[in-house]
Amino acid sequence: MDVIRIGTRGSKLALAQAHWVGRKLEEGTGLRVEIVAITTRGDRFLDLPVTALSGKGIFVKEIEEALLRGEIDLAVHSLKDLPSEFPPGLGLAAIPERENPADVLVSRSHLRLKDLPGGAKIGTGSFRRQAQLLHYRPDLHLRPVRGNIDTRLKKLEKGEMDALVMAAAGLKRIGCEDRVTEYLSPEICVSAAGQGAIAVEGREGHWASLRAAFLNHPPTAAEVTAERAFLRRLGGGCQIPVGALARVGDDDIRITGVVADQEGTRLFRDEVSGAKDQGERLGETLAERLLEMGAGEVLLLREKENVPRGAG
Repeated sequence: MDVIRIGTRGSKLALAQAHWVGRKLEEGTGLRVEIVAITTRGDRFLDLPVTALSGKGIFVKEIEEALLRGEIDLAVHSLKDLPSEFPPGLGLAAIPERENPADVLVSRSHLRLKDLPGGAKIGTGSFRRQAQLLHYRPDLHLRPVRGNIDTRLKKLEKGEMDALVMAAAGLKRIGCEDRVTEYLSPEICVSAAGQGAIAVEGREGHWASLRAAFLNHPPTAAEVTAERAFLRRLGGGCQIPVGALARVGDDDIRITGVVADQEGTRLFRDEVSGAKDQGERLGETLAERLLEMGAGEVLLLREKENVPRGAG
């Protein structure tokens, strides 16, 4: 029990997150941490769009299997990559305080979103971002782009697109926060459920999970619980345009949710608030409200088109 083995993806961002957790664990427990990089199915096919990869958890499945086999003691993920349900025997050991959950614009010309010329090419690998951006500015051209953060930034520098929309947290964690042109408000783009948060996953009752529990940040955990309940009620981690953002206040929690079609022509949005210990129920209530507004038709259409599920 003198070493904690942490499994993670091998990307620059994933390793930065795992090393951050590792340092906190070493400081808090006095134990030594080893980082184990694991290649996931999502990493092996970075030249394919996410929609071509069937199944849930394309960025976590292999890591969870290693965790179940006992090859690692904990797993560190971007929480938004986690499916809404865990394999039997696994669960969240901790959710540390999250970074800014916002999406950001990285513009080659340093122009803000509202100032980009009509027809500007915007790169994103997320249907959620695409739908909301097109709803806000249907004159933009959205281009699919995958790969790690460095790869995307290099494509921008080469002129393959005019701007990128990415997660603020990822850029900050790898030291590229200075590339941000604009932080997009939730009125323009609601972030993915769990965006900006790190998930520390472990085996239920295992000593490493118990030792990592001190990393948990209750306000972040409450927000993420509400967001994931919203997503779960809509049918799991959908690779369709679904966003959820919860914020804990002094006495309450407020959650905003959005469901849209891929083109952004039909967009359903609402928010609810209530006691902060009722986040899960509020997330489910918000999902029900959007379904009643007509969001269920969009979800059903995507199911009929056999769009696989994954992170949004």
